[in-house]
Order: sequence, then structure tokens, then C-alpha cells
Amino acid sequence: MELRKRALGMALGIVLGLATLLSTWCLLLWGSPGEIMSNLGNFYIGYTYSWGGAVIGLIWGFVYGFITGVFIAWLYDLFCKIFYKSKKTAE
Repeated sequence: MELRKRALGMALGIVLGLATLLSTWCLLLWGSPGEIMSNLGNFYIGYTYSWGGAVIGLIWGFVYGFITGVFIAWLYDLFCKIFYKSKKTAE
């Protein structure tokens, strides 16, 4: 069975993007200083611990999640081909 690369990429991209957006917004609502979340600016260009920065984090989270999902599906398919080679039947 092969994994669908784009489907897994979309799923991970949506999850990572929404996790970044919602965690930033929730911390802002609770009045947290955002010391840990502000470190995402080191990885996500343009991200700041703010309402607008959360939207940029959503975009970057989707991009990184999509790339990671495609890579995981590709790696899974590669290992399946290596370890579970189909046996040829004699006809």
C-alpha cells in the first residue's frame, strides 16, 4: 500500500498551521508573555507573538507540515519497497 503524499502533506500542514495559530491566539487571550512562542520567529520568517504574527505562523506551519508530510510518505513508500518486495509467482 502506498501512502498518498499530497494527502498526508495536506493533513500535517493543516494540523501544524492551525496548532500554531490557535496556540498563539489562546496565549494572547490569556495574557501570557509568550516567551516560548516568540522563539518561533527564529524558524518562521515574519512571525511575531501577535495577532497578525499568528496568521503568518499559520502559513509557515502549513508549509513546513506539508513538506514534512510528503517526506514521511515518500520515506514510508521507500521502506515498504525495500523490506516488503513482492514475490514473483511462477506461471
